[in-house]
Amino acid sequence: MATSPISLERPDGKGLAAGTLGLWGSTVIGLASTAPVYSLVATLGFVVLAVGAQAPIAFVVAFVPMLCIAFAYRELNTEIPDCGTTFTWATKAFGPWVGWLGGWGVAVAGMVVLANLAQVAGIYFWSFFGDGSLAENVPLVTATGVVFIAAMTWVSWRGVEIGERLQNILLGFQYLALVVFAVAALWQFFAGTAPDPTPFDWAWFNPFAFTDWSGFTEAILLAIFIYWGWDTCLSLNEETKDPRRIPGRAALLTTLILLGTYVGVTVAAMMYAGLGSTGTGLGNEANAEDVFISIQDGLLGPFGWILVLAVLVSAVSSTQTTILPTARGTLAMAAYRALPRRFLRVHPTYKTPSFSTLVMGVVASVYYIGMTFVSDNILQDSILSLGLAIAFYYAITGYACVWYFRRELFRSSRDFVFKGLLPLLGALMLTSAFVQSAIDMYSVEYGYSVLLGIGGTFVVGIGALALGVVLMLLWFLFPGSKPFFRGESLNRETPVLVPDEPADYGRSVDGGLT
Repeated sequence: MATSPISLERPDGKGLAAGTLGLWGSTVIGLASTAPVYSLVATLGFVVLAVGAQAPIAFVVAFVPMLCIAFAYRELNTEIPDCGTTFTWATKAFGPWVGWLGGWGVAVAGMVVLANLAQVAGIYFWSFFGDGSLAENVPLVTATGVVFIAAMTWVSWRGVEIGERLQNILLGFQYLALVVFAVAALWQFFAGTAPDPTPFDWAWFNPFAFTDWSGFTEAILLAIFIYWGWDTCLSLNEETKDPRRIPGRAALLTTLILLGTYVGVTVAAMMYAGLGSTGTGLGNEANAEDVFISIQDGLLGPFGWILVLAVLVSAVSSTQTTILPTARGTLAMAAYRALPRRFLRVHPTYKTPSFSTLVMGVVASVYYIGMTFVSDNILQDSILSLGLAIAFYYAITGYACVWYFRRELFRSSRDFVFKGLLPLLGALMLTSAFVQSAIDMYSVEYGYSVLLGIGGTFVVGIGALALGVVLMLLWFLFPGSKPFFRGESLNRETPVLVPDEPADYGRSVDGGLT
């Protein structure tokens, strides 16, 4: 029985807590999602190992595609302020298949990093007790990590407002610790008490001084990882006071603050510890996994615990904010029939995507527990492969911006630059990073494991994205998916806001609600 296309014209939204966040709240959540302290701890040493003294310029170069994609997010959000972000925008630009995979990329990145953050939080939590040996107790650390995921899932389920208040406190402590670190490092440098005082050199910012292409791409992908997370403030666009303007401004402000933070702390660390391959040097492979731990005693003495606590706070903080974009992304996918209608559930009091939030917490916990006990090496490889998923869906967003606005690009120089040129450049750079990184990860020498005779990082990273294709095809077989894959429930002309209740969608082609 033929019916008219599905109508989504009611202005009620998805039932989320509209008008909750301002520019400050959105920026705080964007910054917290990147976990600035933990991100530096986890990557600074490896970036130095990859490119040596060019670490500062590596962070600057990696910032360029992030800024370009941030402009793409801003322009698309101004036109389509939908919490589905990449999923919604890519579907409107390229159709349902690309859009679904873009949404999957967001979900994969969130799930993998949650497992990593939970593990870090567990390890750093137990390092405060006794001689620190409890941090090596795998079952204890894993159980603690799951508790942190559960607690932050509850905060996310309880409401975005309580989450914002919590993040103000947690982010404030992170930046206090970073300021203490930088001031102490520079103080000891100028006092001549640093272990390897290394004078500042403008050559650290020379983009033409990179000598190894593989090392350069590795450093850039690592640096891209530590910027990742700023787009969380875009996924909360329907909960801001000005959905079309505030999220985009918050995204740009977040990326600029992160650039200053990462470059400033890196320079201070290099001036204090130097680039040597022994002792506290940043080029010492033994220090790469945790630069702060290796220098905390010499830098802060009895107050070195501040840095340890900052990493713990950073991991816990990002655990909560990482849940937000995936929960809202799956809510949007369900709203447009790209997922089962159960994901549409919004808590009547807290106005949060209740089912999606709980599913995210459960799936992340199961993945973390499973990977920990199956093989910690595979878990670590999944974390190393995270950059592939990030580059994947960021690049899709950049291309979607160019294609969606293709008829407007030559109306003005502003449209050409911000809707066309910059998003395209960002997408091309991320595509290049994706391809080169995949090639590098294919080697058995990359990462911690070997699967199917090739690098485990490649298998896990590409396999996770390929799994999205399988799940998409499975959903395609269900009758409830037909309106989405036929382009009826979401297309270029679909209004931004959607009804609260599944019954308001209208009828499917078989005459019944699905």
